Amino acid sequence: MVSKMLYFDNAATTPLRPQVLEAMLPYLTENFCNPSSVYTPARKVRAAIDNSRLIVANALNAKPDEIFFTSGGTESDNWAIKGTLEASKRGLVVPCGNSSPMQPGRHLITTETEHHGILYVCKHLEKQGCEVTYLPVDGDGFVNLADLEDAIRPSTALVTIVLANNEIGTIQPMTELAEITNRHGVPLHTDAVQAVGNIPVDVEELGVQMLSLSAHKFGGPKGIGALYVRKGTPIFSLFQGGAQERSRRAGTENVAGIVGMGEALQLSTAELSAEQPRVAALRDKLIREILENIPHTRLNGVAGDKRLPGNVNVSFRFIEGESLLLHLDMQGCCASTGSACSSGALEPSHVLMALGLGHELANGALRFSLGTENTGDDITKLMEILCPAVEKLRSLSPLYDDFLKAKGALA
Repeated sequence: MVSKMLYFDNAATTPLRPQVLEAMLPYLTENFCNPSSVYTPARKVRAAIDNSRLIVANALNAKPDEIFFTSGGTESDNWAIKGTLEASKRGLVVPCGNSSPMQPGRHLITTETEHHGILYVCKHLEKQGCEVTYLPVDGDGFVNLADLEDAIRPSTALVTIVLANNEIGTIQPMTELAEITNRHGVPLHTDAVQAVGNIPVDVEELGVQMLSLSAHKFGGPKGIGALYVRKGTPIFSLFQGGAQERSRRAGTENVAGIVGMGEALQLSTAELSAEQPRVAALRDKLIREILENIPHTRLNGVAGDKRLPGNVNVSFRFIEGESLLLHLDMQGCCASTGSACSSGALEPSHVLMALGLGHELANGALRFSLGTENTGDDITKLMEILCPAVEKLRSLSPLYDDFLKAKGALA
């Protein structure tokens, strides 16, 4: 048993950074006033929100009035999709890029490998009469540009495509995708929850109209996120109530969370030029160690710089990922079989199945996601646990036994 927890699940959540907690504490104690009040102490709280909004905007190369604080990535995704559809239904469509405006419509385009924060919204809207096109991906998880072009109709109200996949780390060619949607005058939303804080994200370079992010993926607190909405993009509110967030998102602001998000994003952005290559080197080391030392393994997703720097997703043939995960847990190692939002699901990962993997490889996959606190020593300790765990589970596997017998018969 290792004495220190080995944490390789940063895609699920990251530890709150000490500087972030320190920045938040005054807004959980003495600076408690409602930012909508007009007296001096409340204006101090309002100024803290405005400062964090500026930090988030600067990190994304956006304008402060294009940033709206939410409760996290799921709310931001829901708002982008449902708010855009409602605007389209009411005929509020404007040109995107240099194209003419599309006609009002109830057609959505997304991909088969989206996070459930997108897919479940689309499934829900289908029951309400919307049409949804689910674009396939190739074996590395990339969308085909021609498929997107062919899927766009006059009635397409929105395209939503994840920037970086939460399970396999594939980074989509968003700039090229946006060139297509802008040419057709269709707004493009991207779920950038896994990307922001881990790779550079510039909304002007990407060309998107909306972008979701969540603080707990880059050292901030849980329960706070944001939606970037390019100026002029029609979107209706999810909540009705007060005039917070410029009357776009009702509800008293989570001030401490907003301050924490700003501090976390400022720190992660400042460190990105050094941390991105360091974490990517650890990722490549772990991939190499697994593939070279454990037979019958497969890397899922693309290799290299088109993959998130901290993402490693590997299938271990002949064993169940859940069983391997439990063995690692008993040794103090935290990893994942996929998205934390689908934890406990018995079905194989929809992302891995979309890549073309069979049930055996999909069910035998683990995701290791590295972050700022991981070191090379962590990888050494992980391999000391992982290799015997895989060997033990395979020794109990009828599938592996059959494989060895068949191999022996052919020898």
